[in-house]
Amino acid sequence: MNEMRELNSPALLQTRGVTKVFGGGIGKSKTTAIENFTFTIEGEPPSITALVGESGSGKSTLAQLLLGLMTPTSGEVLYLGKSLDRMDASEKQQFRRDIQIIFQDPFDVYNPVYKVDHLLTVPIEKFHLASSKSERKQLMESALVAVGLDPQELLGRYPHQLSGGQRQRIAIARVLLIRPRMIIADEPVSMVDASLRASILANLQQLNRDFRISILYITHDLATAFQISTNIVVLYRGSVVEAGDITEVIQSPKHPYTQLLIDSIPKPNPSQKWGGGATLSRTSSAADPGQGCKFADRCPHVMQACRISRPPLFKTEEHRAVACFLYNDVPQIGLEDLDTIFVSRQTTDNG
Repeated sequence: MNEMRELNSPALLQTRGVTKVFGGGIGKSKTTAIENFTFTIEGEPPSITALVGESGSGKSTLAQLLLGLMTPTSGEVLYLGKSLDRMDASEKQQFRRDIQIIFQDPFDVYNPVYKVDHLLTVPIEKFHLASSKSERKQLMESALVAVGLDPQELLGRYPHQLSGGQRQRIAIARVLLIRPRMIIADEPVSMVDASLRASILANLQQLNRDFRISILYITHDLATAFQISTNIVVLYRGSVVEAGDITEVIQSPKHPYTQLLIDSIPKPNPSQKWGGGATLSRTSSAADPGQGCKFADRCPHVMQACRISRPPLFKTEEHRAVACFLYNDVPQIGLEDLDTIFVSRQTTDNG
């Protein structure tokens, strides 16, 4: 993606060495949710990048950091090259419009005393998107139609009168009204019936393809990540363990943790494995690994180097990097160069 950036043009959203630590103090334990995370999302070309990992890997913490809802313990988050904590009021307003979120649980987004109309009216008024009531209504109806909903059926109704799938698609319609440059989608289909997931994922792809919106798709579900995304970043305990082209990573995972994630996916035919069949220790990973690899206590390939130092990212292919000493015979790349391995293609209807 770096080669796509215009000369001296800042990235849309970027983190530099971001670390977030919870707890600590006298007699209190501390937890490092995100550690030294450096990542770049360009404004062009619009992309869909999956951020995956099991529960507790730091995915949602990172989302809050990117949105400015949480302050890093160290490092910084930048929007168009400027740290979030140094933006003035007008810059913050533009940031809030450009960077939007779709939450995990559609039931938590809605105030039960307000109708659907209110949820859609607020962003229109906040960002001055319409100059009259008729224009406001037209915007609302167009957004609902764009995500496959019938305005006549939904406007005027209360949240409890809607299904989970309808609520989530209304949330997508709300984002569409604002026309952001990027959406952070935090587990957007995990609370939705399986029969509706495909349509919601298709809505996200439509936002990327037709409205040129970049999407950071946060999930623990590799199957939906593979369906919707172009690139993938795999997190383990707050650190990147593998990243790159999603087809390469999913079909031929190299890091033992990625192999574990893929082998945990239920398979219709047990005799036909999707993953590589890695057998890994399932011991607890709660202990502090010190300077060593965070996955060492679960890895069947652990070696002395893993106990001593944290593995850097090794560029195993043009569009792949893996943080594992198994690949120390290939060149290293820094986290600041992670986006250089990503492919630049937009999704299609079938992903």
